[in-house]
Amino acid sequence: MARIDDFLKTLMQKKGSDLHLCSGLPPKIRVHGVLEALPEAPIPPDEMSRLLHEVCPEEKWQHYSSNLDMDFAYELHGLARFRVNYMFNHYGPGAVLRIIPTKILTIEDLNLPEVLKEVCEYPSGLVLVTGPTGSGKSTTLAAMIDYINVNYSKHIVTIEDPIEFVHRNKHSIIVQREVGSDTESFSAALKGAMRADPDIILVGEMRDLETINLALSCAAMGMLVFATLHTNNAPKTVDRIIDAFPADEQPQIRAMLAESLKAVVSQLLCRTVDGKGRCAVHEILLWHEALPSTIREGQIPNIRSIIEQCSGRGMRLMDNDLLRLLNEGRIPPIEAYMKASNKREFEKFLGKTDGDQLLT
Repeated sequence: MARIDDFLKTLMQKKGSDLHLCSGLPPKIRVHGVLEALPEAPIPPDEMSRLLHEVCPEEKWQHYSSNLDMDFAYELHGLARFRVNYMFNHYGPGAVLRIIPTKILTIEDLNLPEVLKEVCEYPSGLVLVTGPTGSGKSTTLAAMIDYINVNYSKHIVTIEDPIEFVHRNKHSIIVQREVGSDTESFSAALKGAMRADPDIILVGEMRDLETINLALSCAAMGMLVFATLHTNNAPKTVDRIIDAFPADEQPQIRAMLAESLKAVVSQLLCRTVDGKGRCAVHEILLWHEALPSTIREGQIPNIRSIIEQCSGRGMRLMDNDLLRLLNEGRIPPIEAYMKASNKREFEKFLGKTDGDQLLT
């Protein structure tokens, strides 16, 4: 058995999310958002290289040796899959392995907002699931795709790097393509998907201008496109897409986005009061008759007003959702304060202990 498998089994036993391997340090795992070291000796660079090579297919190892970065999926048979990132740093080779649950959790299992089922039923348009790394975007998207798979007969094409959750065909046909193994790039796969008669396309990450442009084009052609971005709320998401393009192209992109954008689901994970888990908090923007003109005219800050005025439809602001979880006693005040945009609104909930934590 590969030595790294022992670390991964410990990660699973402790209900952690990530295994961190850095040359010159002992292995560390992230449990409920906090890193803790395993009772192992520091791993020197040469030994780290052998440890990583042991679980890596040879062709991918050659890629890693040449490019110094690589992503792939690794499986402990019968236990779990892991999203793997190999990298080099100042100290030598290293890696981060994130656990991917074997079972795809449902919208109900994850206690996600019910309005996400409505989003899954959209016939076309662009739906963005956003949040920082480790916020559960992939898990939420997998639950949404599974909801469609169970309830509708659709042709779904996913483009991922690497493939994380493996979907079984239920009522839908799901074709999962991995960048590097099954296709050259996100943009090349999107071009191919346009000719494959898809109802739904999932883009694992909109990394470059061409991919963003193609995703918008697919949405404009009548497909439902799901994609992810590393932004924390709806206005920043719209700005990020527009600002990614040169100034002379932004009016055209703003017009395309105004016509295509149907929903933005921003997600963060907060530690629970008991410190034994994490729960998701959301900001949700849905299509509204005022949204296209707001985007087209560049009045992006007004998106917050649209969300506030339409809370009855299932829209919500991140700070309001944080306040809800805080009032329900599910998250501690310090966690709500740290995740909030308007921190002044949450200062009154902080006690002396929380204030001491902020100072340290």
